[in-house]
Amino acid sequence: MAINFESALGIHQHTLGIRAQRTEILAGNIANADTPNYKARDIDFKDALQSARSRSGMSLTRTNESHKSAQSFSLAQSGELFRTGNQPDTGDGNTVDVEVERNLFMKNSMEYQASLDFLNSKISGLRKAIKGQ
Repeated sequence: MAINFESALGIHQHTLGIRAQRTEILAGNIANADTPNYKARDIDFKDALQSARSRSGMSLTRTNESHKSAQSFSLAQSGELFRTGNQPDTGDGNTVDVEVERNLFMKNSMEYQASLDFLNSKISGLRKAIKGQ
């Protein structure tokens, strides 16, 4: 009997990918804190999760039969947004508030770890079921 990973792992596989993408976006915001006219970006987690669960997905091109098949993930499909600045414009058009970005990055890191722990728990349960424990 084949294992359906979609139902076995539940939503956690999707949350992990979205949290990883959000980490990249928040890190990019922090890295561009001094870049003129840079607009802080973020992902609406709820919309991104809905999109990840409902999309049919596009296959990536495989150049060799031994390559694993995968699905692409576009931020444009997942609800990437520009954040409105909390601080007054300093004249350079940059909307990044480093303290806000660091706090969001830290919160996202904790949520990523929680998703990883949930996913690890699911995989551990599957291993036990396979071993008959």
